[in-house]
Amino acid sequence: MIKKVVVQIDDFDVNEETAFLVDISKEVGGINTFLGTVRDVNEGDTVTGLRLEHYPGMTEKQIHAIIDRASSRWSVLGAVVIHRVGDLQPGEKIVFVGIASKHRGDAFRACEYVMDSLKTEATFWKKEVTEGEARWLTTRQTDVEALNKWQVD
Repeated sequence: MIKKVVVQIDDFDVNEETAFLVDISKEVGGINTFLGTVRDVNEGDTVTGLRLEHYPGMTEKQIHAIIDRASSRWSVLGAVVIHRVGDLQPGEKIVFVGIASKHRGDAFRACEYVMDSLKTEATFWKKEVTEGEARWLTTRQTDVEALNKWQVD
């Protein structure tokens, strides 16, 4: 399996990352991708910015482990996870997850699993700026529940 894991400040090109997955092997029969962006409203407040911080080295190691777990459950030929850090504005891209597999079902499930795991296990801290305040975001119960569903599959 081929992995690409990058945590960066700079924006990324979704087409370039998808092409990377296509070029992994002629065996690739399905690619599933997820693109996360900064919302302009959260918890009823207008969001004017988002600051993402991480623990360099440890964060990437955690992402590699998440991908490895996904590939042990599903047939994964390749995976790309790009996660941005720094100051972002509403509408900007935050995260790209792409999974290449022989079959679409494995690509769908592995991609969703990786994203659900990133939300709860990878060491990222998010500080949301609204019109009235700045606040650190915590893991949502819905994110924990999304990850927990994989325990019974």
